Amino acid sequence: MSDTWLALEEKTIVVTGGASGIGKYIVQGLRRAGATVAVFDLSVQDGLDAESGARTYTVDITDPESVETAVARVCAEVGTVTTLVNNAGVNLPRLLVDVEGKEPQYELDVKAFDFMFAVNVRGAFLVAQAVARRLVKTGGTIINVTSEAGTEGSNGQSAYSASKAAMNGFTLSWAKELGPLGIRVVGVAPGILEPTGLRNPAYNEALAYTRGTTVDNLSPDYARVIPIGRPGKLDEIADLICYLASDRASYITGTTVTATGGKSRG
Repeated sequence: MSDTWLALEEKTIVVTGGASGIGKYIVQGLRRAGATVAVFDLSVQDGLDAESGARTYTVDITDPESVETAVARVCAEVGTVTTLVNNAGVNLPRLLVDVEGKEPQYELDVKAFDFMFAVNVRGAFLVAQAVARRLVKTGGTIINVTSEAGTEGSNGQSAYSASKAAMNGFTLSWAKELGPLGIRVVGVAPGILEPTGLRNPAYNEALAYTRGTTVDNLSPDYARVIPIGRPGKLDEIADLICYLASDRASYITGTTVTATGGKSRG
């Protein structure tokens, strides 16, 4: 083991959706800790990210061939994959039924449903399967980034919440299947976080409508709803993932770690 406490210098880690939002912070945190990182994202070109030093690969995680090709390339070009961070995810706020009928585009339809499940569930399964086929020979770790919404539900985000609940199910089941082969599977479920830079006006308008409020009133009184009194920091989630990716967390598997500042329904 390395002289550093986390010893991530020994890890080659794939991060899906690592070019923006929380994924970008995860990549930066892993790189600061010494890990070799490969980013799978549709919004990048194949090459090297000048800011983080991560290798980048243009990958459609919903396409089996694209995923398999990318994983094979990482193993050949960067090194044998030891860890996967299944982070890529999308969210379209939608009501099951738009009772008032004022904004029918914000009622859940098959197109929006399929889009969220294609990325959040199908994509997570495909990348995990391609990586796990290598990990069965060496051992390793799969970290699924889910959401508080996957266990608590979320007003106006039922399909997104269901997709994250599916990720929790993956975590539990894969840990049972893969544990005897030396593979840990852990979930990380963030709660309310500081802005990631990904929320645009269209998203905020949709979320406000599905929650019966205005864009200006979307943010609650965090001191009231979160015991710690503030949203989580993106770096705090990255730090947690760095720990779970390390061998210091070698007995943690088959569970989802919540990072919500103490927020719950109680």
